Amino acid sequence: MGRANAGKTTILQRVCNSTDEPEIFDAEGNKIEDVVQGTQTRGYHDIMHEFVFKSNPGFVFHDSCGFEAGSTKQFEQMKEFVVDRATTRRVNERVHAIWFCIPMTDYRRTLTAAEQKFFNECDTGHVPVMVLLTKCDSLEVDAIQELQDEGLEIEEAPEKIAEKESGIGGYFFTQVYCCWKLLLAEMHQQSADCTVLMQSTANVMNEEGLQMLLVSTQQSSILLCIEYAVRK
Repeated sequence: MGRANAGKTTILQRVCNSTDEPEIFDAEGNKIEDVVQGTQTRGYHDIMHEFVFKSNPGFVFHDSCGFEAGSTKQFEQMKEFVVDRATTRRVNERVHAIWFCIPMTDYRRTLTAAEQKFFNECDTGHVPVMVLLTKCDSLEVDAIQELQDEGLEIEEAPEKIAEKESGIGGYFFTQVYCCWKLLLAEMHQQSADCTVLMQSTANVMNEEGLQMLLVSTQQSSILLCIEYAVRK
């Protein structure tokens, strides 16, 4: 879930080790001849549709249908989908985790009413919601500018830049009521490491079987597989 241009598709590509767009299937399994485009315009994907990457068909993703822009109808559709898929007994149809993406290119912009409504009203049951603050590398520019305004020499204080970036991200975290939050940067690079994302997601799952299923399906880190195999 998340705003347009939040980097959602890019994250999924990194998770699945792919540069291709996902294939899209309807609820009956019929392929839809459509292309996911990472534009700055509002998305209207049907949340019932399944996104699958050929490189890792073990993962099935669903994209929120634009409720973040304020559509009451689409919010209710999203809410109904989440509640239904969170409680279904069919494991292959169940939603196991929700990634809510918020780009830090918009960090000065407060949560929209629809986003706040999601965190306040949408009961996801046992399904964990992780807030992913994406494009955090963009914070470096703002951090440098703030330090310059404070009269500091940037060349002499690289650690100050990191502290300032962390402070900006940390402040935004306080505006979001959610137990699990993660900063993501440089996901646009094909070599981006998703180990922390996958490990964090596995850790918030409340079923050992689901944790092992996630870890065995992901292709980001063989070390993560070994770690969980040894731990369990």
